[in-house]
Amino acid sequence: MTQIDLTELDATALAQRVRSRAVTARQLVEATLARIEDVEPTVNAFRVVMAQSALSDAERIDSLSDEELAVLPLAGVPVAIKDDIDVSGESTMWGSAIDRGEASRDAECVERLRSAGSIIIGKTNVPELTLWPWTASERWGQTRNPWNLDRTPGGSSGGSAAAVCTGMATMALGSDGGGSIRYPAGLTGLVGVKPQRDRVPLGPEHASGWHGLVALGPLTRSVRDAALFLDIVSNPTTNSMSFCDAIDLPMASLRIAVATNTPPGTQVSLSAARRRNVHDAADLLAGLGHAIVEFEIDYGIASLWNSTVRLLRGVHVDVACFPDRDHLEPRTRAVARLGHLFPGRTLRRALARQEHIAASINQVFDIADVVLTPLCESPAPSLDECPTGGALRSLRKANTSAWLVPWNTIGQPALTVPTGIDDDKLPTAIHLAGRPSDEAVLLSLAAQIETARPFPRWSTPTSW
Repeated sequence: MTQIDLTELDATALAQRVRSRAVTARQLVEATLARIEDVEPTVNAFRVVMAQSALSDAERIDSLSDEELAVLPLAGVPVAIKDDIDVSGESTMWGSAIDRGEASRDAECVERLRSAGSIIIGKTNVPELTLWPWTASERWGQTRNPWNLDRTPGGSSGGSAAAVCTGMATMALGSDGGGSIRYPAGLTGLVGVKPQRDRVPLGPEHASGWHGLVALGPLTRSVRDAALFLDIVSNPTTNSMSFCDAIDLPMASLRIAVATNTPPGTQVSLSAARRRNVHDAADLLAGLGHAIVEFEIDYGIASLWNSTVRLLRGVHVDVACFPDRDHLEPRTRAVARLGHLFPGRTLRRALARQEHIAASINQVFDIADVVLTPLCESPAPSLDECPTGGALRSLRKANTSAWLVPWNTIGQPALTVPTGIDDDKLPTAIHLAGRPSDEAVLLSLAAQIETARPFPRWSTPTSW
């Protein structure tokens, strides 16, 4: 197989080839590093590439016996880690210029990925403190969308998305506090999953977890890879069926609610093209035998306020973890100061209101099994549209993915799946959300969409 062949395959296929000795882990890592050498100078996806340790890990994988290799579901697969998650021996820079020292151990989810045979290829760029739905920082520069280099890949997992969609990593671990996995995945033609709250351990590096908003999850090239990733990193449950098993079962007819109304106060305007994309997806699902119903979700008048209080208070806690805060970007410090303005009782009230907000939103599941919403109001913004300063202006611009945030507020699972290419030759995607702990249904439906409408991968010629 050529280097391009190797870096184009999904993780499930690559691991099978490594386990069968059709290809070595070292060959796979070398192909990935060659891909990084070709693409990274243009895209700027990585904060650090861990070439030597990846090659060493590949040699260790290749030295295993057939029996040892056979039980590794991610044998030899190169995985990128978002740079807000600890990797042993590397600093977790979190998009800042402040080096707080090398992590003494892997985050638990990284440890689980390694135990499954994956190879950590590097850590990916984020905006400072993962605050924004674009990926740029004063210290680490701007990450570009490989589908159009003049546009953002989204954020805050934009580096992870850019790495996976170009073959510089086979899959990536991201974090999502308000769409930060799903939004960049959707803008780059990937599957992105925000799992149920506490499904995947956060670890101490996420000091605040934005008070329940943040979840860790995968960005992958296929639904089956997303299911495999979650099976590996998830906390133990009483479920007898794995996510991989669930997506292999025949798909039952579902009731799908199409909800394009926005949460109050978000001030976004769904473009005609993105509205058509949602209804085209609904038509596809109807053709696959699912029942479609239009529905306006009652997000509640306080939904946006609730998530904003938790975000701002969370950033205030996170900034306190930095020893030299004067070296953080001015707007990061400004956001932290806004968080300090909210007293503890305001946060406690916000947290107490979660159950009420969830009850209001979950009324949709009285008439539906899954919710279909837009991913965002418009295509990936140009780099010039991404604010470079001013906390309030940046916070207003961060509303573009307003449909994604409520599912962080109530902690329920949601994902994005690509649906095609628009007139500007940019990926389109839809957003699916479900009942508590119902990732299996969402993944199964996404797999059905993927089969019915296969998505062209990064190997398709693009502007870069």
